[in-house]
Amino acid sequence: MMKRSPSLLAALAAALLLFQTALPAQAAGAKAKPASLTDSQKTEVGRAETYLNDMRTLKARFLQSAPDGSFAQGTFYLSRPGKLRLEYDPPNPMLIIGTGHLLVYHDTQLKQTSQMPIDSSPAGILVRQKIDLTGADVTVTDFAQKSGLTHITLAQTDDPQAGSITLIFTREPYQLRQWIVRDPQGQFTTITLSDAHPGIAMDQKLFVFNDPNEVAPSQRNLQ
Repeated sequence: MMKRSPSLLAALAAALLLFQTALPAQAAGAKAKPASLTDSQKTEVGRAETYLNDMRTLKARFLQSAPDGSFAQGTFYLSRPGKLRLEYDPPNPMLIIGTGHLLVYHDTQLKQTSQMPIDSSPAGILVRQKIDLTGADVTVTDFAQKSGLTHITLAQTDDPQAGSITLIFTREPYQLRQWIVRDPQGQFTTITLSDAHPGIAMDQKLFVFNDPNEVAPSQRNLQ
């Protein structure tokens, strides 16, 4: 059975929040260094941006590789803006839901739940209403094309030490295949997608979290 080590849970949070700040902000004026992009590379960044903005919903299988060498897999659901769900296959008891307002982490085995307002820190590029890879708060710090894949690395403009995310796209067909998160300690978490189905109708109940630890009003009246 897979161990839910602290490093795995930290990696899980990083993989979802993407840019979650774990270190104090840098001194004023310390900005992310933008990559020097050619015109053709800028066109590719624009292509990725258009693709992500057009992708309003997505269902896919995922394989997660954590810094401690552990693996997990499950089903990923996305419904922009603000909603996502990572449903892990047994025996991993983790369930993660972005409800549009909250990001909820629930351990079905330990019956423990934690949550945070999505707006309290960047909730991740993939769930934004409008995805802007060259916006004021995000900087493209590296770009590469190799083995039929396009790699675009992004960091927070005002706090590059908070980590980075590399989005990896296949070119034929053009699809988001993978993202790799580097946390502030320099550790990497990789999420690889397969069997992707973009643009499908999505049951919005997937993004509603009903806490099993809460007692319904009707049940409270019976106690």
